Parts: sequence; structure tokens; C-alpha cells
Amino acid sequence: MPPRRVLLALLAWLAPALPALAQVDPSFNLVNRSGQPIREIYVSPVAQQTWGHDLLGQTVLPDGRAFAVRLAPGAGCRQDIRVVYANGQPEERRNQDTCRITQMVFGSSPPPQSGATQDGNPSFNLVNHGSQAMREVYVSSVREQDWGRQRLPRTMNPGEHLAVRLVSGDCVNDIRVVWMDGRSEERRAQDTCRIVNMVFR
Repeated sequence: MPPRRVLLALLAWLAPALPALAQVDPSFNLVNRSGQPIREIYVSPVAQQTWGHDLLGQTVLPDGRAFAVRLAPGAGCRQDIRVVYANGQPEERRNQDTCRITQMVFGSSPPPQSGATQDGNPSFNLVNHGSQAMREVYVSSVREQDWGRQRLPRTMNPGEHLAVRLVSGDCVNDIRVVWMDGRSEERRAQDTCRIVNMVFR
């Protein structure tokens, strides 16, 4: 086979694999253009029930700076991203294909104001700061007549938190937790659009 035909055959064999190879890295740069520092960054696969740890740790991301979010190829391309600004207001981007981007900009619109809702987003982190594990968690709109499904995939130990993901716009919710000793605790008519973390002790 002449050399030119060998080269063409080799390119034809490699071509289907090249796009896939270019898209397997879900890492990206998160850029802060909000006008204020970002104090927390969370990135988790869409199938994961919790946000995981704060990627910034003890540092903050100043306005105008970028933070390299390094993810293993095995993490998959579909990620949920959450930032918390210095004023305590969160902003989330759900179900993002991070394999197809090199950077994600937060705050390209005016930064959220403290105490204001962002697109009526009722999602929040439920945090266990008690002395024992939680065995059940329920969250339902005040318009519902029952508690709905149990949200914990497993018991939640002290110090852990659960990302409670709710439909946008339905801000007033009831929350119920059941501790390992069977004791239950409820918080009624909570405006979850105005909170980042709901702590139970």
C-alpha cells in the first residue's frame, strides 16, 4: 500500500476517537466577575446527593480572578456548581457539561444583594451539627398535604450535610428530620430561597 494511502487509512481510523478524547476532561476555570469575593465553591456530579467539600477551603476567590477546578475524568461531564458570595448569597448552575467548556463565569450580571432571592431558588444545604446521626429527612412545600419522599440515601453522621434540591420558585417549605434515637424535629414555613445552610443541632 503506498504511503499516502497508509496515512489516510490511519487518519480515518483515529478520527472517530479524537472528539471523544477531547471531551473527557471535565476540569474548567471558574471566573469571578461578581464585584465581590467568592468564599465557597462546590462542584459535584449531578447524580451525587451532597455537594461535598468546599474547594476553596480557607481561602477566597477575589473579584476578577479565576480558580482552576480540577476534576478526574471519571467524575463525568455533567456537574452541578455552587458558589457562595461574601455577602452569603449562593448561586448555582445545574447539569453543566463541563467537558465542553474551558471556563465558567459567575457574576456576569450584577451581583446578588444580601437577603434577596436569586431566581427564586429554594435549594439549600441541610447540616447535621447534632451529637447523633440523622436517619430520615423530609422537605415539602407548605402547599403539600404530606411530607413526600424520604431524602436521605443513608444515615447522615454529625458534621455531614445534604444538598436539598428543590424546584425553582417554590420558596416556602417545611422541613422534618428524624434522629437515630427516633426523636423528630420540624421547622415549618421556612423561606429556603433566603438561606444557604439550615443547621440542626
